[in-house]
Amino acid sequence: MVKHVLILLCSVMSSWGIAQEPMSKPIPVLTLGTFHFDFPNLDKIQYAKDEMIDVLEPRYQDEINKLVNALSEFAPTIIVIERPVKMQAEIDSLYKLYQEDKYFLHRGEYEQIGFRLAKKLGINRIYCVDEWGKHYNDIAELLEDENSDDFIQFENSFYNHPDSIKEYYPESVFKECGIIPELILLNNPENIKRSLGNYLIGHFKYEANGDDFTGVDFETGRWFNRNLRIFRNIQRIKTESKDRILVIFGSGHMNILNYLFECSPEYCLYDVSNYLNIQN
Repeated sequence: MVKHVLILLCSVMSSWGIAQEPMSKPIPVLTLGTFHFDFPNLDKIQYAKDEMIDVLEPRYQDEINKLVNALSEFAPTIIVIERPVKMQAEIDSLYKLYQEDKYFLHRGEYEQIGFRLAKKLGINRIYCVDEWGKHYNDIAELLEDENSDDFIQFENSFYNHPDSIKEYYPESVFKECGIIPELILLNNPENIKRSLGNYLIGHFKYEANGDDFTGVDFETGRWFNRNLRIFRNIQRIKTESKDRILVIFGSGHMNILNYLFECSPEYCLYDVSNYLNIQN
């Protein structure tokens, strides 16, 4: 009896194997971590006016053109950028004007690189995939009242904590060396790995009562949930076997996004350093 059951089970499992469709080939993905070309100063690291560069200057435009030519060798068919999903219609409109030579590119990297490359390759749409993370209810309530003692104490821990000396931010080189050397620095795997450590110290360890997880839960929503949502937005883009995806995002996001692309059976992450070896 046991023998017959085993034979039947093997037969069923075998038929399942035949019925299953073969796994599709992973979609090639290239991620380009950037600094924000327009310097909005919305991140932890702030730049003074004399520390910034103007990417519209001829020397930087020349670098950007060389970068676009190098990235075109990857031959992406899909380009995603760090703009909120709700801005898709606006980006569609601006990009259409640019395709018709009726729009002058602004300083943002999503236009300087994304628009320029998409037009060069004949891509008709650039995808906005950025999202904010979602907080647990107690964290959302904490963040609602910026005048409360709890919020003030929490905010102070963000800027003043004993782990500040452990934070890792490689010194920028765009001012002295240019855009491409800066991108090489930002996309260095060791720098990307170490940047994630900034989210595991300091504020991450904040506890309102000494035994809670306020800091952990905050970072869960602010950073980890946010990047998972960004990744999910990329998954939502309908792809075919011929497609290749280029992700243009702030370099800080690569400490999560690259890991997700590496782990996912649906994508194959390419090494961006192969496209940044550009001679000035």
